[in-house]
Amino acid sequence: MSYTLLRGSFVIRYPDLPRQGPEPDGDTVKFLPDTPALVEALPRRSGRPPGINGRGISARLEAIDALETHFAETHQEPEGGNAARDRLLELLGFGNVVFWDDLPNKVRSADQDSIRGHVLSNGIDGNGRLIAFVYAGEHPGPDGASVFVDGTLADQSVNGRLLAEGLVYPAFYATLPAELRTHLAEVSQAARRKAIGLWPRSTADPNGEAVIATLEDAERLVMWPKLFRRIVPFLAQATGFDGFDAWLRADPVNRDDELFLIPRLERGNLHDVVKGEGQRIRLTMWPEDFIIAPDPPPPGGGGKPPLTAAGDLLVVAALPDPLGADRGNESVTLLNLTPAPIDLSGWALVDAAGGRAALSGSIDGGAALRVPLSGALQLGNQGDTVILTDPRGTSIDRVTYKADQVKAGRTICFGR
Repeated sequence: MSYTLLRGSFVIRYPDLPRQGPEPDGDTVKFLPDTPALVEALPRRSGRPPGINGRGISARLEAIDALETHFAETHQEPEGGNAARDRLLELLGFGNVVFWDDLPNKVRSADQDSIRGHVLSNGIDGNGRLIAFVYAGEHPGPDGASVFVDGTLADQSVNGRLLAEGLVYPAFYATLPAELRTHLAEVSQAARRKAIGLWPRSTADPNGEAVIATLEDAERLVMWPKLFRRIVPFLAQATGFDGFDAWLRADPVNRDDELFLIPRLERGNLHDVVKGEGQRIRLTMWPEDFIIAPDPPPPGGGGKPPLTAAGDLLVVAALPDPLGADRGNESVTLLNLTPAPIDLSGWALVDAAGGRAALSGSIDGGAALRVPLSGALQLGNQGDTVILTDPRGTSIDRVTYKADQVKAGRTICFGR
């Protein structure tokens, strides 16, 4: 499967806000893309728009799940969680990373606050994060290029290396191609056979139950992180796991994840692979033996096909350098190729810097519409990308122009 290449920088500390910066862990790190518009154009698997701003977006590492260093004011075994986090930072090239004593998940100092790197992404998750294979250094391809990810390239990612070293659990969502899932399952199984990383301390799995009387017990253990994330809210209202199965089933969206059980070749849910009784709980299958469905889109939106297909409404022209002042005089021209009017409520134009201009009104069938731009979106005179998105955030059209196409007062026409 092809993934979108995004160049940029990984960020672990904000120099201007040293105590309010990112909180990297073993499977999530802040990424500042060179071209934010490319993030806006990624598929939104659960209907959630990307949580991106001027400081970047959280990149969620594809196919792995690290022990929680901070979740709902709790954590898993600190040794394992910190080991995965520290190795991730090392593999990205960060050195001498020191965390605050009173804010142990925030970086106090490091040799670098940010470092160049790239990600290969195939979409946005239900929390607005970038789903990605992450890599240190530059990629030879152009920003936004499609890159085919095979087993070898996955092994070279930080994700693959953490999995091979046994520092993280596998977590395979349906967005992961089958070939990569099979390959990475073998990588994880090899680490488990070698008993390296967290595997010698793993519990609540097919090899043995975990005995948990209180949340504090769970915080000292090594277990599949998604199971831990379900246990935390349950133990806030219950003692013992006799009611855990019913509690999961009561909320099929936020608790009882939909699964595909590979050995059985059938659909199921999280309750089908968890056994809880008294103070004992465990997974009945290894995490690589089932596929997790992404969070479903909200009712009436998100994951459905766009109402207007790509190619129905086009960006056909742009004026990035009007005579006189640019602000308020730049424009983009749209063309409706369909015979029916298109309501532009909820539509938007987005540029490479992340600027966004909301659209309104309508455009008649077969008609062109010149859209004046406000200060929220400014076209760069040294080249830029303009993306047209529909009310669901789906990218309908994208155009790019270069600096040598920009001439004062002249409109750029995009040949289609």
